[in-house]
Parts: sequence; structure tokens; C-alpha cells
Amino acid sequence: MKDVARMALENGMVIGEDIYNYQNELIIPKDTEVNGKVIKKLALHSIICVPIKEEIDFATTHFEKVRLSKAFQTFQLTYNNCMPIYTKLMNNFVNTGVWKSTSQLRDIYTKLSACAGTGESLLDFLYNMLPREDAMTHAHCLNSALISGVFGTWWELSQDDLLLLVQCAFFYDIGKLKLPQELLWKSDKLTDLEFTKLKTHTMLGFELLKDQPIDEHVIKATLMHHERCDGSGYPSKLKGDKIDIFAKYIAVIDAYEAMTSARTYRQPLHPFQVIANFERDGYEKYEKGILQPILYHIAATQLGFTVRLNNDEEAKVTTINKDNLARPLLTRADGSYIDLSSKPELTITAIF
Repeated sequence: MKDVARMALENGMVIGEDIYNYQNELIIPKDTEVNGKVIKKLALHSIICVPIKEEIDFATTHFEKVRLSKAFQTFQLTYNNCMPIYTKLMNNFVNTGVWKSTSQLRDIYTKLSACAGTGESLLDFLYNMLPREDAMTHAHCLNSALISGVFGTWWELSQDDLLLLVQCAFFYDIGKLKLPQELLWKSDKLTDLEFTKLKTHTMLGFELLKDQPIDEHVIKATLMHHERCDGSGYPSKLKGDKIDIFAKYIAVIDAYEAMTSARTYRQPLHPFQVIANFERDGYEKYEKGILQPILYHIAATQLGFTVRLNNDEEAKVTTINKDNLARPLLTRADGSYIDLSSKPELTITAIF
């Protein structure tokens, strides 16, 4: 809401709070639409200034409120200013084969992380970013670098390891810059031949980085971030401890970023949908000790929010089911409970 002088009121504005006169009598209730009669009544009671609803006050879901907040708008401006710098750094590296700008990457990470404030806010802000189609590959890695700072904190990494993880995230998909955009962001299912070509990005990135003055974990994360603990990944079908630990971290970050970013063919998945996707087969493909704390933290950030179900019921998230993180215990307005873990027919469709 914002305070507006009576003389500046316009027809169609909406009163944000109950208005009382100097005898503490209600003269205009909240949510009244401003018109000539309302303005005249305010003047009669010598009301000089009134609270008026802004666009954010009409938002219904949590993410609509985030998108309309001043904090997000400041972050978005900073992000959009940093993106061309990051894009130029990476494109120059791909074109010249020479890397010497690590400090500039760190500055970008520090500036954007500080702008967001908390890790939870940063994840919310990134959820609402809509990158230009011609910058989606760069945005994917920039977002992953920012997410890695949040997840690295949740993994309780040392400061040195956290900064190393951020560096891995900036670089791991750089091989995609050598592939056609129409292949990378094709909305239809890839053909077998197209998918085979897409998978070459891990080797392309490895070739770019292998002779650079860059930490070994960054190089391995670039090569191995699509390997899976059950051996189902690529390019080498590595299993378990054969996969670099930072590649395992990046695998989770990469999948999370992909699910929570808007695409031309779908909206971003909400947190409980992300958790459900990971839980479906994640503990076979991703290391449980790495994946589980992330899913728990994501679920815990939703406590207190109201959700809408596929039967149009609304209820508040009150308890996280540790054995089924995607399906929490909900409380209706009348105090009754809905345990989603025992009601497979119900799904969360929106979060408020």
C-alpha cells in the first residue's frame, strides 16, 4: 500500500485500510473504490491522507507477490545489468580459448547474492526471472551459480569449497555455447541423433577447460555433471565414487535450475513439484546424502504458505512429512487436517 493525499486521489483507486474520523468512527471501509462521493466524504471529515492499494496488494499467489515487490525489481535490474557482462566474458573465452576473468565472475556472484539478501529470497527471485530466448544458456549457468551459493550453504560447505562450487556452476555448461540454440532449447522431443549431439556438450566443455588455469574440480564437474550414481548418465556411465563430488553437487543444482526456470513450452515447476520429481527416482541417480538435505530445505521454506489443491480446496502447510517431502500435512481453515501422504489423488496446484 501507499499513502496518497486526498487531493491526489483518482476514481478507481481502492482504499487499503478502514478509514476512521477523529471521533474514531468508521467512515469508509477497507476495499472501497474511490469516487467523487468518497473524496467528498473524506474532505467533510478533514482526512488529508489515505492508504491506497498498489498492484502488489491484489496479488494472490506467493510468487506474484514476489514478482511485484520492490526488492525483486531491484534484483531484476541488477541481474539484467550483470547478464551482458557475464555473457561477454564467456563468449570471449569460447572464441579465444583463453580464460583470465575469475575475479569478475566472483564480483557478479557477490553483487547478485548481496542484492537478494537471503538464500530463500534469491531462489524466489530466480523463480520469477524471464530471460530472453537468445540468452537462455548464459542465464542457465548464471542462475546455477547463484543457486550453488544457497545450496552450498545448506550443504554446510566451507567458504573455500562454496566458492569453488560457485565457480563450477559458472562453467559446467559452457560446452553448450558451441552448439546451436535451436538444438539446446527445442520445445519438441529431441530425436535420437539430436540428443546424441546435445550430449557432446560435456566433452566440448572439458576440451575448453582442460588446459586452463582452473581448479581440477571445475574441469571434472564440467565433464561429469550428467553422470549418475546408478551408472545411467553420460558420457562415461560412471557410478558412485567414480564421479567427482563437485560434479554430484552440480548435477542436483543443474536439475533444480532446469525445473524452476520458465521455458517457452511450460511454466516453472513449484517447489513441491520439484521435490516430487526428485523423489521419484532421485535417490538412485543422485547421492542421497547430497540430495536429501536440499529437498528438506526446499520443503521447509514452504511452511506457513497456503496451497490450492486439484480439488480447489485451500489449506496451510503446517508439517513436512520427512518420509514424503513432496506431500506435507495441511491444515484447513476450520482446523481439520489433510495428510497428502495418504491421499495420492490430491496434488498441490498453486502456492500462496
